[in-house]
Amino acid sequence: MKQLICTADDFGLALPVNEAVEQAYRNGILTCASLMVTAPAAADAVMRARSMPELGVGLHLVLVDGRPALPPDEVPDLVDSSGRFHANPAAIGARTFFQPRLQQQVEREMRAQFSLFLATGLKLDHVNAHHHFHQHPTIVGLLARMAHEFGIRSVRWPVEQPLASWRAQHQRLLRRWLTWFCSAARLLRMRQRLQRANIRCNDHMFGLLDSGDMTPERVARFLHELPDGVSEIYCHPATRHWRGEDALPPHYRCVEEFQAMADPAMRELVEQAGATLTSFDGLHR
Repeated sequence: MKQLICTADDFGLALPVNEAVEQAYRNGILTCASLMVTAPAAADAVMRARSMPELGVGLHLVLVDGRPALPPDEVPDLVDSSGRFHANPAAIGARTFFQPRLQQQVEREMRAQFSLFLATGLKLDHVNAHHHFHQHPTIVGLLARMAHEFGIRSVRWPVEQPLASWRAQHQRLLRRWLTWFCSAARLLRMRQRLQRANIRCNDHMFGLLDSGDMTPERVARFLHELPDGVSEIYCHPATRHWRGEDALPPHYRCVEEFQAMADPAMRELVEQAGATLTSFDGLHR
């Protein structure tokens, strides 16, 4: 049995992202969107989501490279002089692992973002994080601990099997294998900890090693190679590029990623693959 979740990250980052999410959900294969509750266009994203009750809206936790929900002076070790989160996930991840003071700030910030999400009235479909920071052992532990309090039922498992990914794209086999090899043990522990907390995860993921380049052709190739189980294809769609400190990287092919998710013809490819489109919430039904 094949189930497919198609997710747009960075919902609320800017109007072009929100426009892409709405059009891709209404016309194409998009089933989920991950909301940045502190992003500039979050209010617009929430308004659109309320008009699409079957869209699975989750929380895209932002703990690096973005804006905090709390005042900067309440999370001083997480932010820079401008009040934004530090942009280096590896550096802040190492400090979080070893510094209890920083762990406490991370927990307070996570609680603030969850509270903002619950205040929208939207049902929490899933949780993931900007730059996949939710795979950090400290964050995993906090998610497991907060599961009952905030209704966390599903979390993205950010692992891309190298051979399945390579069979679809026939590119960068060594990079795909090394990325998986270096993270496999940590991600297996992540899944085990979440399962003990009765939190469900996807079985497979595609887009991790092709982030910013999920063109219609690339997505079609992934659809052709979908394995059994629950797969998630994630992307960063937008109707156009924009400028500013919250802009997507200039090399991201976000318009083509939008086209991949919004093309009605993709539904036929999903059917040909023998897959059923669903949200994370659909895994519990």
